[in-house]
Amino acid sequence: MRWLDKFLPLLGITLVTGGFILLSWFAYLWLTPGIAPYQYQLINEGDASKYPELELEAWPTLKISKHEIRVAESDKPVALAYFGQREQEAPVLLNWENHTGEPLIALERKPSELSALATAIGKHTSPNALILAWWDTSRQIRLLSERNTLFNGHLNEPLIIPARWQEQSDTIRAYESNIAQSAPTEEEYKQFRRFTEALVQTPETGVAQLRELIDSSQEAYLVIHVSDLYKLGLLHPDKFGVAYKNYALTSNIHGLITHMKVEMKEHNYSTYTLQSLSDRDIRVFFLADEPSTNTLIAQMLPFTDKPPPLDLKAAQLVYQQGGYWVYKLP
Repeated sequence: MRWLDKFLPLLGITLVTGGFILLSWFAYLWLTPGIAPYQYQLINEGDASKYPELELEAWPTLKISKHEIRVAESDKPVALAYFGQREQEAPVLLNWENHTGEPLIALERKPSELSALATAIGKHTSPNALILAWWDTSRQIRLLSERNTLFNGHLNEPLIIPARWQEQSDTIRAYESNIAQSAPTEEEYKQFRRFTEALVQTPETGVAQLRELIDSSQEAYLVIHVSDLYKLGLLHPDKFGVAYKNYALTSNIHGLITHMKVEMKEHNYSTYTLQSLSDRDIRVFFLADEPSTNTLIAQMLPFTDKPPPLDLKAAQLVYQQGGYWVYKLP
């Protein structure tokens, strides 16, 4: 009995202590982000002149860091990422090379087109001009052309990940924000949502809504890239239907066009436009229906059997380079 008198209080204390430890562990797991299903691994870094593939000759002293994106189930990197950075500023993703067959984090663009765009903006716009563009394009323009942009933060919208990673989306968002060293404000998220909603309105309504985001008398330009179509479709699937497919370039152009028409007929798509990925590959963006073709973004890009961007009355086309189209807002 004396032994039990000593043992029972000790057992109670042990159980209570164990309970607290278990609750603390669950709280830690709940509040602490998990590990992302991929990791950025720094390969090397140096001045932009060390990376001729980025075609940043006009910015030879810009600091560049090159990363491999690794997953546990593969011996080879699934992507390559190049970040540009000025002193005391956060890194900006300048180029992304996807080595998989599915959309992943960012969509590919030609580095030469970004260089030409940034040069043109720096040369032909006033220092007080404001640039409106998708948040990732905005960050690139701000870094290279040193112009003011409406969006400066790494907004992670939309999050482009495979379906099997969707349950880890919060972890991935936190990891991407950590890599970008950027913590956007809630107000910036709200403004970006209004920006994307304007792009799926009719041209006149959309341009008016864009003007509501900024000073009515400020010199402002809208920069659209053809890959914004896909991202807009992810954010507003109920208002904007879009799909894409990659094709290898061949000498048989007529055969390639036939493949595109077959794809359109098979899925009942309304129209399509092209993006050059390299000398060997192109990406075709298809719009799902007629309402999608009547949106501001669709009428700012060249689609087959649709009025060309030069005919747009709501805003003035002032520059075009590859997949980039630049409009001056009235």
